[in-house]
Amino acid sequence: MKHGRAGHGPGGGTVSRIGPPVAPSWMRWLPVMFVAAVLLLEPFTPVQWPVSFVLIALPLVTAFAHRPAVVVAATAFAVFLEGMLAGTPCCAGRDVGYLWERHYVAAYVCTALVGALGTILAAHRIRRERTLADVRFVADIAQRVLLRPVPHRIGDLCLESLYLSAAAEARIGGDLYEAVPTRFGVRLIVGDVRGKGLLAVETAAALLGAFREAAHDEPDLPALAARVETSMSRRATQLGGSEAGERFVTAVFAEVPQGGRVVRVVNCGHPPPLLILPGEVRELDRGRSAPPLNLGVLVGDAYHVDAYPFRPGDQLLLYTDGVTETRNADGCFYPLTERLRQWGPLPPRELLDRLHHDLLAYSDNRLQDDTAALAACLLAGEPAEGGPGTGGPGAAGPAGSGPGAGQP
Repeated sequence: MKHGRAGHGPGGGTVSRIGPPVAPSWMRWLPVMFVAAVLLLEPFTPVQWPVSFVLIALPLVTAFAHRPAVVVAATAFAVFLEGMLAGTPCCAGRDVGYLWERHYVAAYVCTALVGALGTILAAHRIRRERTLADVRFVADIAQRVLLRPVPHRIGDLCLESLYLSAAAEARIGGDLYEAVPTRFGVRLIVGDVRGKGLLAVETAAALLGAFREAAHDEPDLPALAARVETSMSRRATQLGGSEAGERFVTAVFAEVPQGGRVVRVVNCGHPPPLLILPGEVRELDRGRSAPPLNLGVLVGDAYHVDAYPFRPGDQLLLYTDGVTETRNADGCFYPLTERLRQWGPLPPRELLDRLHHDLLAYSDNRLQDDTAALAACLLAGEPAEGGPGTGGPGAAGPAGSGPGAGQP
C-alpha cells in the first residue's frame, strides 16, 4: 500500500482528512492477470488436468486490493468461468457432460466458500485501512501542534524547515525545531530528545512549550537555555524512578537580532550549526558546548554564548544528528559538510529539499533515525511589509530592538 513519509515542515492552513491507503496498480490488476494466465494455459493442458480449478483462488486474489462488492462479483465470475471451461467443447475440448461432473461441482462449491471468506477479509481490510487513515489524521494534527509551521519570513530572515521520520508510518518523534520572533530578535532552536516513542514526544512537547514562552521574556540566550532546562528538570522529576535522570535533550539555541549582522549560539551537547557562505561552509563550534538539557545540574557548567558574523546572503543550518549519522550500504556516515560545499549557495527551501532527497538516496530510503533541520538565510534590504514579525503562521509578534540586540 502507498503511505506517505513525513517530509518538510508541515504547511499551514486546514488539515485534510487522509483517505485509506491506495493499493499499487499491479495489485489492483492482479485478478485480471490471474484470469488471463488461466485462459492462456487451459488449451495446452490435458483434459484430465484442468487448469480452471485454480480459479478457486480468484476471490482471495481480488480481496487483496478491492472492496467486498468486487470480491462477490469476482466469485460469481470465477464460478461462471469454471462452468464454461468445463462444458464448452470449443473452449476447453471437453464434452458438455463435464459441467456437472462431481469434481467440477466440488470446485464450484469451494469457489463460493472461498469467495465468502474473501468478502469477509476484504471488509476487514477496509475497516483496518480506515482506522489507519484516522490514526494518521490524528498524528498529522498532533505534529502540527507539536511542530508548528515556521514563518517563511521574519523581517530580513528567510526560514524553512525539514522533518523526516525514520519510520515510514510515523508522523511525530523526538526531534524538534522552532523559530520565535521576539523583541530581542529571532530566536531559533533545534533539538533531539533521547529515546523514542510517546515519552520522547511528550518531552519534545514540554521543551517546545517552555521555549515558546521563555523566548519572549529572557534577555539573552544563556538565560533562555537555563529557563528551558529548569522547566525540563521540573517535568523530569515528575516521572520519578530511573527515567527522570535519563530524560535529557541535546539542543542548540540561536539568536539573530533585528538587522542581523551577527548570530549568537548556545550549544547544549548538540551537533554545531553550520554557517554557509559563498564558497565556504563553516562549523560554528568553539569547543564550549554545555551539557544536554536536564544534565546541566549534574555538571554545573555555565552556558556560553558565542557570536559569529552573519551578513546578508549568509545562511545558517541547524540540524539533528539524524542527518550526519545517516549511513550508506557500506556503513559510512553522511558527509554533510562536503555535500553543502558541492551544492554551493542555495535558497533555504531548495537546500532542504535537496538535503531531503539526498539523505533518502544515500541511505537507500532506509533512515536510521529521525531527522530535523532548520535553515535561516539573511536577506538584504528592508523587512517585509507588515514589520519584522511578518511571515505567516507561527509569528508571535514583531521583532524589535531590545537588550543585546545588534551586539555580539
